[in-house]
Amino acid sequence: MGSDPRFVMILPLVALALSLFVANADAAVSLPQPVKLEWHYYKVHNRCDDAEAYIRHQVELFYKHDKTIAPKLLRLLYSDCFVTGCDASILLDGPNSEKTAPQNWGLGALVLIDKIKVVLEQRCPGAVSCSDILNLATRDAVHMAGAPSYPVFTGRRDGMTSTKESVDLPSPSISWKESLACFQSKGLDVQDMVTLLGAHTMGQTRCRYIVDRLYNYKNTGKPDPSMNTTLLNQLRKECPPRTRKGQSDPLVYLNPETGSSYRFSESYYSRVKTHEAVLGVDQQLSNGDNNTLQIVDEFAAGFEDFRKALALSMSRMGSINVLTGKQGEIRRNCRCTNADTNCKR
Repeated sequence: MGSDPRFVMILPLVALALSLFVANADAAVSLPQPVKLEWHYYKVHNRCDDAEAYIRHQVELFYKHDKTIAPKLLRLLYSDCFVTGCDASILLDGPNSEKTAPQNWGLGALVLIDKIKVVLEQRCPGAVSCSDILNLATRDAVHMAGAPSYPVFTGRRDGMTSTKESVDLPSPSISWKESLACFQSKGLDVQDMVTLLGAHTMGQTRCRYIVDRLYNYKNTGKPDPSMNTTLLNQLRKECPPRTRKGQSDPLVYLNPETGSSYRFSESYYSRVKTHEAVLGVDQQLSNGDNNTLQIVDEFAAGFEDFRKALALSMSRMGSINVLTGKQGEIRRNCRCTNADTNCKR
């Protein structure tokens, strides 16, 4: 497949367009404003002038003691936006809520969101949505981990429903084409896909999501032939074959190179190029079209290009199917709707 001319120069252009706001969040207003959301919504509308500062402070307090909150918040935001949109439906409790779907097993950072909400309700009752809290807290946490302080336009409102049946998040073993189709169904493109998958530069996954690559790739009874042999042997030590019910399901680092440091780096893309990606969906980038391979090469060669593109793609993901105006509500407790009489306030 030939290269799409739109992508031949896309990364240098993105680097140029975003260069003004990589280190300075205020300069990020040069980005096109997403429909219906506003820059510094709570300050502009005198609803809670210091909302973003309150959120940032709480994230800082948590981050000092637990650096895992950065990848946990990224996963939480993805699990929210890629289902019914960025409406904080992932935060709602219930016997049949989105949290109960198999794809959402082990979600973290929920306690941090709860704490932020308590603080904001004390200072600005009924003003700041849980959806905006999740988007802003994620931005602040990944910035502390080494990502850029990208723009988060605000004014989202919270969804009223959350069902397990609505969760259609794909398997981490899907092909490049299936992954791209998933991103395109949310209004994102190939650059967004390659960029946002780069969030796997930190964090952990369960062995259950990679055992197929280690022992029975596509039901062949053999490991994934594209996996680096050294990585294969290392992961097999950490993830033995799953042969019995109730067997332990250990955590492994998505990026063994950086491990417990939980820092953003370009090594994710270098590992894709050397067939050392842990998740199948990540390694599938090496099977992509020319546009995909060009983006991977560009990001592997320069961390700044990745950091700048991440700012744009995170802003785009945070605008998926948002609720604004009189849609939804501003929850007083992120775990339940305001109409829930059994909910603690």
